[in-house]
Amino acid sequence: MTVLPDDGLSLAAEFPDATHEQWQRLVEGVLRKSGKEASGEAAEDALSTQLEDGLTTRPLYTARETGANANGDTGANAATAATADAAGFPGFAPFTRGGRPEGTSVSGWDVRQRLAGTDPVRVNEAALADLENGTTSLWLTVGRTGIPADGLARALDGVYLDLAPVTLDAGADYAEAARALLALYAEREVAPEAARASLGADPLGHEARTGEVLDLAEAAALARETAGAWPHVRALTVDALPYHEAGGSAAEELGLSLATGVAYLRALEDGGLGVEAALGQLEFRYAATADQFLTIAKLRAARRLWARVAEACGAPEAGAQRQHAVTSPVMMTRRDPWVNMLRTTVACMAAGVAGADSVTVLPFDNELGLPDAFARRIARNTSTILLEESHLARVIDPAGGSYYVEQLTTELAEAAWEFFQTVEKAGGLPGALRSGLVAERLATTWAARSKKLARRREPITGVSEFPLLSEKPVVREPAPAGPTGGLPRVRRDEAYEALRARSDAHLTATGQRPRVFLAALGPAAAHTARATFASNLFQAGGIEPVHDPVSVDPASAAEAYAASGADGMAVLCSSDALYEEQAGAVAAALRSAGATTLFLAGKPGTAEGSVDEYVFAGCDAVAVLSSVLDRMGVAS
Repeated sequence: MTVLPDDGLSLAAEFPDATHEQWQRLVEGVLRKSGKEASGEAAEDALSTQLEDGLTTRPLYTARETGANANGDTGANAATAATADAAGFPGFAPFTRGGRPEGTSVSGWDVRQRLAGTDPVRVNEAALADLENGTTSLWLTVGRTGIPADGLARALDGVYLDLAPVTLDAGADYAEAARALLALYAEREVAPEAARASLGADPLGHEARTGEVLDLAEAAALARETAGAWPHVRALTVDALPYHEAGGSAAEELGLSLATGVAYLRALEDGGLGVEAALGQLEFRYAATADQFLTIAKLRAARRLWARVAEACGAPEAGAQRQHAVTSPVMMTRRDPWVNMLRTTVACMAAGVAGADSVTVLPFDNELGLPDAFARRIARNTSTILLEESHLARVIDPAGGSYYVEQLTTELAEAAWEFFQTVEKAGGLPGALRSGLVAERLATTWAARSKKLARRREPITGVSEFPLLSEKPVVREPAPAGPTGGLPRVRRDEAYEALRARSDAHLTATGQRPRVFLAALGPAAAHTARATFASNLFQAGGIEPVHDPVSVDPASAAEAYAASGADGMAVLCSSDALYEEQAGAVAAALRSAGATTLFLAGKPGTAEGSVDEYVFAGCDAVAVLSSVLDRMGVAS
């Protein structure tokens, strides 16, 4: 009998260390089995993923990407130490690991619930329910798109303002809303040192959303008043959401937030505030997406970048960025909105791991109108579960030291800084907005991403992947119209939503969705994969796939097509081998039965001459589906 040593993990020491080159050779073997020939770095490149901003995610990160320590040592321990040293410690410049030494480990991040509505009474009811059930601060829309400023007192009736921080979002009406809140603090005898709020003045963010130019001097005057009398109230918000919602990349969102912050620092200094006091008047708002690692790196990079700005201004120790993360509206879908709960959970987790001070989880029905009580409950409970059951806040910056996260943080910071410099050369953010530079840059980024969405290279679960045509629509009370006139607001699902809307209208008018017949050839093993692919593809456009019977042959194809009720469209689904044997005969039978357009699920060129078009992984699904609906006579 073999006796194991009792010295812990010493068995590991009996095996030689594997090398990077050995791993690459194993990858070469796997690629070879899948029909790809690549060796060395090329094999590693074959497994890499191209991101926006010129970034690349590689399949493996090791000590060689993150460097060695000061003694010249290499290896895992040395690399981990090197990356940790570069990131610093929480509460110290460059603040990559957090703006406060304790991070969120004491009480977790601030759970900030957004309340949109125009009726102060209903907003008050929702606010009290949220605060009684886990929310720790409120984010209120005030002014033209929310409750009136003179209704703020009613909306906050019963709210303990010395315990619950309040954040305002008032657009052009920020000054009136801010003074109404400050007057309410005084009226309810809240001690200045006990008041915690963000007044939400964001003239440049408002300009980005509406095109309306506001005077920065008024915001600077508000900040000067706040800094002198209310030590824990921040007057200005640097909101990067307008750029994210216009299709901007992570680096563009960061670069434009830096440009906004710098413009505000200049205005505040011109208004009489010192650098440290000016830095203390800003709160930054970023989008958190379901791309968890990119979100973690983005928020860490944001703190590092802002620390660099503070250092350049001569106040390095005052450069701790106050962050408010909001789950991305761009990623939210209107079809199968229940999946949004999963997206926002991942986004909230990423924001919390990244060290955001406050996190807002948008309700799953946010894009359908005013969220109901159930949706708000799920939104606030998302943070509660992550904090209380998953214990995400127990460790400060738990992703710190990860080869991948540290490298992605650095690369993203560099890309953002480069774009920030471009904006500064264009006259700062005001000049870049008014010259069209920002709009053009974001439009270019979104156009490239739209191509990936159309080709389903960026999948949208429940919309472009695994849609459910039989789902019942979720109906909500209409939300107040948001500001318009500036940068556009995009959604990942917008192209597919337009196709599904056409299908819905056709269903209402005719009692039946547009249909396509799937001609599955041969046994299930031959056709299942491609039939599943084609079924998902056509359902993404609201086109109902019919494949009954499960398998057809040349003799039964015409009868099966006639029974399907298809609108002139059929798709052959099988293996390449069966296409060679049966595609021609089956295609002829389908045409004789009235099929006017035949597709083949597979690579172009297969069964050439027998079919009209091909659908395959990477094809422009939106263009194909739009064309099919046109040929079926479905109105646009």
